[in-house]
Amino acid sequence: MSEPEHPPVHSKASLRTGALSGYTVLDLSQVRAGPTCAKQFADFGARVIKVEAPESVPRPELYVGPRYGPDMANLHRNKTSITLDLKSAYGREVLMKLVRKADVLLENFRPEVKVRLGFDYESLAAVNSRIVLVSISGFGQEGPYRSRPGFDQILQGMCGLMSTTGAPDGPPMRAGAAVIDVISGVYAAVGAMTALLERQTSGKGQWVQISLLHSGFGLMDFQAARYLYDGTVPSRTGNDHPTSMPTSAYPTKDGYINIGAGGDKMWRSLCRAIGRPGAATDPDFLTDPDRARNRAKLNRLLGGCFRERTTAEWLQVLGDMDVPAGPIYSMDQAFADPQIASTAIVAEVPGPDGETRRILGQVAQLSRTPARIDHLLEEKGASSESILAEIGYQPAEIARLREQGVI
Repeated sequence: MSEPEHPPVHSKASLRTGALSGYTVLDLSQVRAGPTCAKQFADFGARVIKVEAPESVPRPELYVGPRYGPDMANLHRNKTSITLDLKSAYGREVLMKLVRKADVLLENFRPEVKVRLGFDYESLAAVNSRIVLVSISGFGQEGPYRSRPGFDQILQGMCGLMSTTGAPDGPPMRAGAAVIDVISGVYAAVGAMTALLERQTSGKGQWVQISLLHSGFGLMDFQAARYLYDGTVPSRTGNDHPTSMPTSAYPTKDGYINIGAGGDKMWRSLCRAIGRPGAATDPDFLTDPDRARNRAKLNRLLGGCFRERTTAEWLQVLGDMDVPAGPIYSMDQAFADPQIASTAIVAEVPGPDGETRRILGQVAQLSRTPARIDHLLEEKGASSESILAEIGYQPAEIARLREQGVI
């Protein structure tokens, strides 16, 4: 069975190449998690059609900043745009015609919305048994909280992340990035691609369900595993690793440095590097459990040592001893680092005004079929007419849909 099976596409999307070229994704999602998922497909050559509300629909879309601002440029690059009023019967009719030729439909409405509008999985599969529906929600498709709105920080609190973040004597603290939104989008992409891979054997699509709440627990990883396995409730330890010390951040003469010297062998190397070889045999510091239990004493010792030199000086010394260490950068410093500058994490894309825009590149690096970022999101509805023509609408019908406010 060949994958996928689609008619020719007569738009600039058909010129895209990549590992996922030939697949079509209908992106009905908004904000961050859903668009993050769609971005993975778009970067690797899939045709991603962003379905947006026409200007005639009064309800505003949940964008992240202005259309050609940094967030939208990052989340919606490589996508084409069609406008559809999904609350209208004609709009839903158009959507179902698109579904017949699509591989994935991505949405992050509240669970009951897709049922009410008629694009729940059963309805989609009746039109195209090969379709993969990807639903991202705050709390899942079932359960007492299923209809609640879900936002990154709310879920950071509910999965235990905030209870383990921050100073030991301080309040719970959110992570500095939208970590649950982003990881939910990545999990959704993994789920969708897995479903497409399985479809090569079964010939059938399926429903992929991702909740921000479940993603949050996935992020908690070993803290959640420890609780489930032996009942350990993790607490806030600031920059300290909860079980493996010294893994923490320390002030230097001119800033801060991260140290990752967990394990007894690495601890002994660190002691030699900082000129305190005797600390390696201190009974309070002999093993990882000892160092974790006596972290206050350990941090006083290391804090005093690291203040004696600059961050750059310590990085040289520690590097010579093969002790894991790194600077703590501001965002401008991070992008100026020579390691970052030597990689493809920054992409340059033409903006709508002709000026080059710098945005984040694709994280996953493939040697033979690498990601490409060709353009930013189109003007709203720029491909509406060409896409409608592809699925059989005649010019007069398209004009009528526009007059009725459907597109």
